[in-house]
Amino acid sequence: MTAADAESVTIEVDAERRVSGLLSVPPRARACYVLAHGAGAGMTHPFMQSVAAGLAARGVATLRYQFPYMEQRAKRPDPPRLAQATVRAAAAEAARRVPALALVAGGKSFGGRMTSQAQAAAPMPGVRGLAFLGFPLHPAGRPSDERGRHLSDVRVPMLFLQGTRDALADLALLRPLTERLGDLASLRLFQDADHSFHVPARTGRRDADVRTEMLDALAAWILTVTA
Repeated sequence: MTAADAESVTIEVDAERRVSGLLSVPPRARACYVLAHGAGAGMTHPFMQSVAAGLAARGVATLRYQFPYMEQRAKRPDPPRLAQATVRAAAAEAARRVPALALVAGGKSFGGRMTSQAQAAAPMPGVRGLAFLGFPLHPAGRPSDERGRHLSDVRVPMLFLQGTRDALADLALLRPLTERLGDLASLRLFQDADHSFHVPARTGRRDADVRTEMLDALAAWILTVTA
């Protein structure tokens, strides 16, 4: 399945706001991942497209969607309240469009964090787990686990896919955080990968290799928690 196979959808956030989405449903799909983009790039970024295509090849549907600021081509991300409302609207739209599929939500960086905040505030109907593609635990160069405190209020399984060189997630903080979350949290590390899952050429590995490993781990986890 390619990006051209995705269906364009419109998601109503509230009475004044609507955002675009792309729904990819492969034959014999067994689950759907509601996939939010990161702070600096929207749902059509090559990373997002590759995740959607890779999951489709592994039997997982996706609903990618825009946050309102990205739809308006603004540079500053939406306030958390609006971002979380968008997450909730996207999950509800996925449930409406693919009612036979179990849902997992999450996304890249900012999108994943807004999803977890929404779930912590009030569980989203039908969402059985959260999967983070590089959880942004803190700003680069300013280690702290404050941004992860709300995760203790999440009551569904969580998967953290992280590069060992991720400047936005010091492993000395992320590991203890996931351990405190107990059986609900799974941490999968990708050696030498940064926040974008890029690996230096000197490692002898390719970004495509890391992407394949990440997608294998993500799809297997999604199909397990939604079985």
